[in-house]
Amino acid sequence: MPIEITMPRLSDTMERGTIVHWNVNEGDKVSPGAVLGDIETDKATMELQSFDSGVVAVVLLAEGQAADVGARILVLAEKGEDPAAVKARFAGAAPGSKSAPRAEQAKGSGAGVAAPSATAVMDPPAHSGANGRSGAGAAGGGEGRVFVSPLARKIAEEKGIDLAGVTGTGPAGRIVRRDVERAPALAEPKRTARGAGIPAPSVDFGAGTLEKKRAALSNMRATIAKRLVQSKTTIPHYQVTLAVDMDPLLTLRAQLNDQLASQGVKLSVNDFIVRACALAMHQHPFINASWGSDGQSIDLHDRVNVGIAISLPPERGGGLVVGVLRDADRAGLRQISAQSKALASKAREKGLTIDEMDGASFTISNLGMFGVEHFTAIINPPNSAILAVGAAVEKPVVRGGQIVVGHEMQMTMSSDHRVIDGAMAAAYLGTVKGSLEAPATLLV
Repeated sequence: MPIEITMPRLSDTMERGTIVHWNVNEGDKVSPGAVLGDIETDKATMELQSFDSGVVAVVLLAEGQAADVGARILVLAEKGEDPAAVKARFAGAAPGSKSAPRAEQAKGSGAGVAAPSATAVMDPPAHSGANGRSGAGAAGGGEGRVFVSPLARKIAEEKGIDLAGVTGTGPAGRIVRRDVERAPALAEPKRTARGAGIPAPSVDFGAGTLEKKRAALSNMRATIAKRLVQSKTTIPHYQVTLAVDMDPLLTLRAQLNDQLASQGVKLSVNDFIVRACALAMHQHPFINASWGSDGQSIDLHDRVNVGIAISLPPERGGGLVVGVLRDADRAGLRQISAQSKALASKAREKGLTIDEMDGASFTISNLGMFGVEHFTAIINPPNSAILAVGAAVEKPVVRGGQIVVGHEMQMTMSSDHRVIDGAMAAAYLGTVKGSLEAPATLLV
């Protein structure tokens, strides 16, 4: 009996999914555990894994196309079945047509169930090659070509690496970042690192530099737009800003990083901010709360899960995701640092899983590394507050009645006025400010 693979539901809010990339062609044999392709949901890009053996008889949904959850997207021919006959049977079906779920799938043991780990977002195909393989992202030619993650391709272009000579170690032989970094450069890099002291090349602003076009929204970008509009139109935002003397923290951070350098540990300013915000929740529990779903109550949370906003690079489709540091109030600076770096790296190279993005009770958005001094952020529902952190800027400041040079950082909290009053927000920021200005208290 043919094995019908349908669009799986990969999150509680997912209604449609987009085929980002197929790893298989019609006629390919697959076995349990094989990654059939990548599916973009409203929150992340996940791998579609097969739990059955068979031959790919027909691919019903092309790369770049979307279908509703439960729609048929691919059919396998079981052992003993003629793939051509199966294809003839299903090829006439409309792409993404609904299919009755198989008993095995209902039990969670059939094909079409996504693996829990995320994978890199692949670029939409520019054209299709033989057997329906996408030409975009392929290295080499003919049947022996392999596929490349967007990040790996970008690094290869910068380093002048010929991908035809690189062996992929990713899923289905895909070339990933580590493969490119190990390969020798065959040409001069096309770009130089920012701040290397080399003048930027001149830009020709002649005709044809810019192109007027309409960019289609990815599932993730559409979800971001929907949630932010919902947040701004349904949550009564207001902002409170406080300036922090950062000299004590910067001094302590430098000392700690010198002492921990041999262990490969490098604490960031944001690590201190996360810990200060998490600890302050115990004194100000309404900051760690949500407006009740019944519209008549406030839900106070018993766990402090701090979300950190992570910007995605263009090759990952851009946008913003929130990685969650669970029980951040119980974690030390070293643990916060390690977890933050791991989440940011995975988000930008592979993609975070649903579990790694769900459950934040408070969010921090830090643009200080871009030199931004002050900005406001939109609340990430169902949170009641989000902290926007600017850069620690060197400027004239008053210390002990004297004007001296010091480092000052502005932090602005956007709050839901239904949950947090202005005085409550000011008191919470005051507690965070006190911890940052006396950073030794964050070590115990």
